[in-house]
Amino acid sequence: MRAWQVQGAGEPAAVLRLVEREPPEPGPGEVRIRVTAAGLGLPDVFMCRGTYPLTPPLPFTSGQEATGVVTALGEGVERVAVGDRIMCVTSFIGGHGSFAEECLAAAQGAFPVPEGLSDADAAGFWIPHLTGWIGLVDRGRIVQGDQLVVLGAAGGSGIAAVQLGRALGARVIAVVGGEEKAEFCRGLGADEVVDHRDGPVAPRLRDLTDGRGVDLVYDPVGGAVAEDAAGALARHGRLLAVGFASGSWPSFATHDLVVTNRSLVGVFAGGYSRDELDEIHAQLAALVRDGRLRNAVTAQVSFADLPTALQRMADRGVIGKLVMVP
Repeated sequence: MRAWQVQGAGEPAAVLRLVEREPPEPGPGEVRIRVTAAGLGLPDVFMCRGTYPLTPPLPFTSGQEATGVVTALGEGVERVAVGDRIMCVTSFIGGHGSFAEECLAAAQGAFPVPEGLSDADAAGFWIPHLTGWIGLVDRGRIVQGDQLVVLGAAGGSGIAAVQLGRALGARVIAVVGGEEKAEFCRGLGADEVVDHRDGPVAPRLRDLTDGRGVDLVYDPVGGAVAEDAAGALARHGRLLAVGFASGSWPSFATHDLVVTNRSLVGVFAGGYSRDELDEIHAQLAALVRDGRLRNAVTAQVSFADLPTALQRMADRGVIGKLVMVP
């Protein structure tokens, strides 16, 4: 089979190499799938650079998200059958990610594709929406009428949070960089859009909430933008630390959180039981079925164009979600 392999540490265009290799054999609890679509994400860029915490040893094939058809089962797999159409988190940590014609996935992380999603849609769906649900519902305790700020709202994680926030009854304020991204987020249903390139964000967020401040900041970006936005949190407000697309986590003085009764809340989509994940999957599938979660894939790229597409993502030249279709 063909596979894109990371063979060094650097920019995607420089370190990705196309290789021929035997399809990987699934280990206990794993399945092998024929990849029909693979989602691209910033973690894949960070793995190329060697800066992602879960980067496997060189050489490896990255790609965290996939849709495909099961072609082989490892020992002890019961929930999944050969021929099933699934979406999954891949075994990228072991170097067998979805930027290949076949990849591996833990059966624990494989789920039926919700009715109404194409292969390309599903490949970019599970990780962002699972994380969004855990962040907003499980960790953020969002309620109808909350004022929700989404940083990096035109990226894959942000798109999921904007749409989920709307579906759950929040007023959504999208924070982006540039008018093209702002217009994209308006089309997703954001109630307000703030361009962080126009100056400090916190004063404008307070203006948009009549001085009250916001209840939740969904933050897959980190860095200075997150530190700025946190200044607009209302009393009892929560900053949901999801990721660090900027390259660094935000830093806050504990004293400032204490005297304002604000919270910094960590969000990680690991460690959940299969029963918990099945319940989240059912809730998200219902929102898709009801038309309350829309397709957020903005472009499909070919297998051959993967390094170029990942480099565009690394250079911040992507709006929305990219998916590779082999």
